[in-house]
Amino acid sequence: MPAGTLYRGREGMWSWVAHRVTGVLIFFFLFVHVLDTALVRVSPEAYDDVVATYKNPIVALLEYGLVAAILFHALNGLRVIAVDFWSKGPRYQKTMLWTVVAIWIALMIPAMIPVLGHAADQIWGK
Repeated sequence: MPAGTLYRGREGMWSWVAHRVTGVLIFFFLFVHVLDTALVRVSPEAYDDVVATYKNPIVALLEYGLVAAILFHALNGLRVIAVDFWSKGPRYQKTMLWTVVAIWIALMIPAMIPVLGHAADQIWGK
């Protein structure tokens, strides 16, 4: 690349960004999980109150987002390992990324069926 040109961002850059974002989201979940679990030692009633606030549709949707983030982070992590430690990895990194995305979508569609079913029940009152 000539000096002075900006990196325009291709698949490698976006996979890097997605990997970092999913990593931060997973870390945030683990941090909150440790904090709310620690409440058991302080006050079991406070723990019960906090856990009761998690029983709503928004948190249920966030849990599916957590599953999506963990799944992508894990699959992309395997791709990063292949790129770093396989001599032909850099040559196939783009193909491996699209394979990761395809596997992620193939696994997330069945996982979303209960979410869509529950949303339909909420909308139509079943």
